[in-house]
Amino acid sequence: MSETLSDPEIDSDRFNDGFAGRRRKAAIMLTMIWSGTIALHLSTYGSWMVLALTTMMGIHALRVLFARTIPVPAPLTGENLEDYPYVSVLVAAKNEEAVIGSLVENLCNLDYPRSRYDLWIIDDNSTDRTPRVLDQLAKSFGNLNIVRRLPNATGGKSGALNQVWSKTKADIIAVFDADAKVPKDLLRRVVPLFDREQVGAVQVRKAISNGQANGWTRGQVAEMAIDSYFQQQRIAIGGIGELRGNGQFVRRNALIRCGGWNEETITDDLDLTIRLHLDQWDIDFLMMPAVGEEGVINAVGLWHQRNRWAEGGYQRYLDYWRLIAQNRMGTAKTADLMMFLITQYILPTAAVPDFLMALIRHCPPMLVPVTSLMMTFSLFGMFMGLRQTSIPQHLSRRSRLLSPVSTLMQALFGNLYMLHWIPVMASTTARMSVRAKRLKWVKTVHHGSSIEPSAS
Repeated sequence: MSETLSDPEIDSDRFNDGFAGRRRKAAIMLTMIWSGTIALHLSTYGSWMVLALTTMMGIHALRVLFARTIPVPAPLTGENLEDYPYVSVLVAAKNEEAVIGSLVENLCNLDYPRSRYDLWIIDDNSTDRTPRVLDQLAKSFGNLNIVRRLPNATGGKSGALNQVWSKTKADIIAVFDADAKVPKDLLRRVVPLFDREQVGAVQVRKAISNGQANGWTRGQVAEMAIDSYFQQQRIAIGGIGELRGNGQFVRRNALIRCGGWNEETITDDLDLTIRLHLDQWDIDFLMMPAVGEEGVINAVGLWHQRNRWAEGGYQRYLDYWRLIAQNRMGTAKTADLMMFLITQYILPTAAVPDFLMALIRHCPPMLVPVTSLMMTFSLFGMFMGLRQTSIPQHLSRRSRLLSPVSTLMQALFGNLYMLHWIPVMASTTARMSVRAKRLKWVKTVHHGSSIEPSAS
């Protein structure tokens, strides 16, 4: 599965014509959502239009729920080691003294031929003990490469990754966060997914390593479970597979064609997702095993992190809407992406004018049918995701019979937790229409955790 490393010229401008005027486009979108919701209340046929939308989304939801997942190829064995694809593992780190040591030891001892992978840590001008810790580690691990960024370096995480990936000799570029906990056999399991030539990237399921710390982290366990379940189901119907930053693997040739990581976005993974699909690549997903990461342990940290995710996710629709509207991805992917846009961005934003109009007119909210459908869809997806990722295989038959009740309770709690997305999305879409966003790396603070991801 070796690829030639004679890189063609990187065309970084193929997707860049839509970055200007984000605030104006966000304002237009917000106006359309508010005026459209108010019009539904005032129109004689408003309820019928909502029922039509509910029916359309219900059909899509049923397709997702009943899709048959794509079989996962067997992991690589110990034969013909020198024929293994070369993998370069990249980690952009800034002030990560609490976790960088365990990460390097983890990644330098993977069950993959030492001659076929290397590790690159990009120190983005850390001001804590990270540089000293890395210098000590470099004495023990020969496949560790350390790159220091200058204080005036730009581009955030994307800039850090771009500084290094084109200099590697990798067939596949892997990206992890500094708090990642990586299974030893992960590379052997991921690499076979690239045997299908259309696969441009693979995302590995993420698990919360401190999931039992408190209610916030337990909610994030459920959140990762539903995200993983819908990832594999959407891919199964020919829809969109998405990158999630930590635990992402990208084919070198695909990254070249997409111009590397976009330095004009705050969520490099979500932006690259759209670029890859617009360039006719597929993104596959590996459910087992998972990559562990720290969950945010308090409400303030969660609010800031989710606002960044929401803004970056919404930003990509504003940036690439012309290319998406031209159906560059293909009908199945475009339809799936539009359903995702409605569910995650338009409905939470429309909930505000819908509620206000209901109060003014003394009537139920107009969007209750479609909102109820999405809540049911979410509950079922979270239940299935938790069943797949959280039930240990060694449980007795009696325990397994009892586990659906426990899983349902987790799913109900998870859906209650997920309600925080409504104010996050509604406030993000409103804020983006009135205030420009500074492009800078806003990282989540990592404290280090001894709790491993749940068995899978």
